[in-house]
Amino acid sequence: MGKYVIMGIQGSGKGTQARLLAADYDLVHISMGEVFRGHIHNATHLGNTIRDLVADGHLVPDGIVNQILRTRLDESDCRAGFVLDGYPRNLTQAEFLLGLLQLDAVINVVVPDAVVTARMLARRICGECGRDWNLQGLQPRNKGLCDECGGAIVAREDDTPAAIAARLADFHSQTARVLGYFREHDLVVDVDGTAPAEKVQDEIRRKLGLTVA
Repeated sequence: MGKYVIMGIQGSGKGTQARLLAADYDLVHISMGEVFRGHIHNATHLGNTIRDLVADGHLVPDGIVNQILRTRLDESDCRAGFVLDGYPRNLTQAEFLLGLLQLDAVINVVVPDAVVTARMLARRICGECGRDWNLQGLQPRNKGLCDECGGAIVAREDDTPAAIAARLADFHSQTARVLGYFREHDLVVDVDGTAPAEKVQDEIRRKLGLTVA
């Protein structure tokens, strides 16, 4: 049983690392983005509130985000442990989390801005079925066409150099304080995210003191 947070800049591969860790150690991978989308899709009270806030161009308040997290962690599948991805995003959320439970570690996947920028500029998505592709690695068999549905593969609308630079700046401004807070509690484990995915996973497991399942 383990309670982990995984952090890393967009394009660092933290989602992949969270899924690999969760799969082998019977942990739940909690992607807060997916949890939000589930509430919106199911038209829950919180989901409707989030939808309306986002539609009006507002950020979702910490109180609502924290409520959604608490509800998710109360579900039975989290009792065996979890890897939390996409939360906390600011110091208020980090303080709430440590007030709620005792974490075992915060995994920080470190990748230089230049590397994640190149990764994000290489990302593609199928315009028909939504499957993700990447010109640096996961490429379709037929250039420009999705293996799943044959739809055209296009660049993401928000993956422009200017948009990526803005996201990186926002990440660093928010995350520096969050990581600093977690370091004060001796929770942070830094790993090199530039290595191949399996090597990154090996480093995570070694630094967490986990044996290979």
